[in-house]
Amino acid sequence: MTAARIVVAGSLNADLTIYSERLPNPGETLHGNGFAVNPGGKSANQAVAAAKLGGTVTLLGAVGQDPNGDMLVASTAGAGVDVSHVRRTAQPTGVAVISVDAGGENTIIINAGANGTLSPADMAPALFGDAAVVCLCLEVSLETVQAAAQAGHDAGATVLLNLSPYAPVADALAQLTDVLLVNAHEASQFLGGFAMPAPDAPVADWHGAIDKFAARGLHQVLVTLGSQGSVVLDSTNTAEPVVRIAPTVVDAVDTTGAGDAFTGAVAARLADGSTLADAARYASVAAALAATKKGTQTAYPTVAEVAARL
Repeated sequence: MTAARIVVAGSLNADLTIYSERLPNPGETLHGNGFAVNPGGKSANQAVAAAKLGGTVTLLGAVGQDPNGDMLVASTAGAGVDVSHVRRTAQPTGVAVISVDAGGENTIIINAGANGTLSPADMAPALFGDAAVVCLCLEVSLETVQAAAQAGHDAGATVLLNLSPYAPVADALAQLTDVLLVNAHEASQFLGGFAMPAPDAPVADWHGAIDKFAARGLHQVLVTLGSQGSVVLDSTNTAEPVVRIAPTVVDAVDTTGAGDAFTGAVAARLADGSTLADAARYASVAAALAATKKGTQTAYPTVAEVAARL
């Protein structure tokens, strides 16, 4: 375990997942071929992924006083995450309703539940005092995310913002963010409809995106490209501002939570002192391995499993 602490602030959800040969069309009913209730939520997933990859992780969040809350606290704690700052509330635990097809693709609808009670008051500066990395997403209120980003920034931590599920963010939050993690569609939305280069575009085509992100105060951005890998945009690295990260090829079973595995792995490697490009290479393997099993947290790889694939 790295001694550098990672603080993950945000959501915990119970994942209600049904599997079928394909995803239904609007108004269509299909027969499924499996159902499971698993621990999830982007922040809980990212915390577990980072902890299983050697990180020292504290999770800030809220769950209900119900069996789903019990499951989530047990799952995250079982992975080695400090859950002493996960509140129990009268609101029911958040849920995600997920459909997964035979190719591993999914659709997800979330209901905030207890996550909606998480507030800036929960982001006490003392909780961030020795953090090396603060990991955030947008499954809780933007005010809460900004309070956590501010606390992390003030503590001197690297603030890693996963802009998912997408929502417009104020310049104040963008300027508190040290590393932005987005997919290509989210990147385009964030930049006001700017057309992102194709996944196989030459490196030089990404320089326009670097300039656009820098204009919003973001100098280190990691853009994921699904099965095409990812690209690191780093205007602070004058020698190599664009680095393409090759995909890790696997037979995908369930891609649910693979992006969270990627984010958690990036957080773990940044806390350990890796460069953003090296963190992205490591995360590519972790996310791919996560997609080879059903579910999220239980599917996330260990340090040994990633090392074996590397």
